[in-house]
Amino acid sequence: MSNPWVIDNVHILLRLLLAMLLGGLIGFERERTNHAAGLRTHILVCLGSALIMLLSVYGFSDFVREFNVRIDPARLATAVITGIGFLGAGTILFTGKSITGLTTAASIWVVGAVGLAVGAGFYFAAIVSTLLILLNLVVFNKLEQRYIRGSKMHLITLYAANSPGLLDHLSALLKEEGCAISKLVVNERSSVPYGEPQPAVPGVEIMVHVLTDRKFDPVNITRQIQGLGQVSMVSVE
Repeated sequence: MSNPWVIDNVHILLRLLLAMLLGGLIGFERERTNHAAGLRTHILVCLGSALIMLLSVYGFSDFVREFNVRIDPARLATAVITGIGFLGAGTILFTGKSITGLTTAASIWVVGAVGLAVGAGFYFAAIVSTLLILLNLVVFNKLEQRYIRGSKMHLITLYAANSPGLLDHLSALLKEEGCAISKLVVNERSSVPYGEPQPAVPGVEIMVHVLTDRKFDPVNITRQIQGLGQVSMVSVE
């Protein structure tokens, strides 16, 4: 391709296929770990970014020699980066105790950049970037979970009879399990046994936000909370 403003159909096909491959590799890792944006999403983002970059560089080649016409190959690329930011924001979830989806949002953003690089013919950078992205998502994630990640926030919710000393016993249990209470909410609630003409039974709903270490076992903590007595429901998130 001696003319930088002209590309043949074979090279267009190769660039689009390469964008699908590189985006699919990153999307497969996200799909395998059950994230919101998976294989197809990353393929579409990378493929669309490559197509827009091809359009930006080569789509207006007929106007290059026109008088008083200036071609800017980066104009559409900047719009892609901005648009992908809104798409990535849709994968970020605030659950009330933590924020999830930041890594997937970042992967969508960077896979768009990979697609732009492929569309511009920047093959080496696109392939190396894909390998580095996979290294970050797979290898560094395992290292973080095993060696780096510190305390994690969990939400424990339980319904129980309003018995004296319940909060003290719960606090002592959590302290024994190495959980630090960061927030505690207590709501009084009453329940009526279904189908029985009995007065409402006074009860309490307790929501505890705790900081735990990597050895936190939700099954064990649930079993011990149920052993406090008159606990009708326990939820650990």
